[in-house]
Amino acid sequence: MDIDIAVVGSANLDLVVGVDAVPLVGETVLGGDLVQIPGGKGANQAVGAARLGRRVAMVGRVGDDPAGATLRSALQDSGVDTAALLTTPDVPSGVALIAVQADGDNAIVVSPGANGRVTPADVGVADVVRTAKVVLLQAEIPIDAVLEAARMAEGTVVWNPAPAPDDVPMELLEHVDVLVPNQTELAALAGHDGPVDAAMAAKLAARLPSASVVVTLGADGALVVVGDNAVHVPAPRVTPVDTTAAGDSFCAALADKLVDGEDLVGATQWATRVGAATTLRPGAQPSLPTPGEVEQRLG
Repeated sequence: MDIDIAVVGSANLDLVVGVDAVPLVGETVLGGDLVQIPGGKGANQAVGAARLGRRVAMVGRVGDDPAGATLRSALQDSGVDTAALLTTPDVPSGVALIAVQADGDNAIVVSPGANGRVTPADVGVADVVRTAKVVLLQAEIPIDAVLEAARMAEGTVVWNPAPAPDDVPMELLEHVDVLVPNQTELAALAGHDGPVDAAMAAKLAARLPSASVVVTLGADGALVVVGDNAVHVPAPRVTPVDTTAAGDSFCAALADKLVDGEDLVGATQWATRVGAATTLRPGAQPSLPTPGEVEQRLG
């Protein structure tokens, strides 16, 4: 099967608890019942793209535990090719501990588990990385594996540098066609210490060697920066239920349109709609919409 989008990244089992407010350091709060939901930035983006109708392959690792079996099955049930999703013996699968507060915002702690064992060699034997029209990357696996994927890709490379890595090889940024950071991640990549509003985001993005930068601005939408040109794309106004996978669905939707050769502003307009629609349902992968659900949820 020809693959539209190859996702090289993480798969985590999300352990989610609802709380009135995320606890402060040293504070204990009572929450609701624990819910276990397949997640991980890589797997979320893979499922998100598959729900939008794309042929998707997932490259990464899970552990040889029940969580790993659950994560693999969830991807397969969504139509994602998992031939390059390897199983790591005697290592736990990745887990994310997520507290979701009443207004939909969250706090997340990730234990990488098998995700931390993904190697450049794992990526190198995955032919889908070379042949896919779009290669979608994040930062929840070792950066050398991300770099290998960017080197191999013959299609469009989209990198969502989340969570913000400490030491990013300049070569990686040079291989990236579309960089998709939020404001915090952009500041880290550009070496900026201070607040980042839209004007500052445009300046920082222009400093980076990636061809194009799409800065996600949460409820304010996104900023598309290509060279000296910056275009603000507003997001639909919604009342979020859970923002957990909104950034992942944004990236999946961006890749979805780039497969068809859509211009970056048009792709970002679609991505802001998909991201907004995702916030209107709880959970990571369960919230990821089909095109029809995007229009239904947003009205």
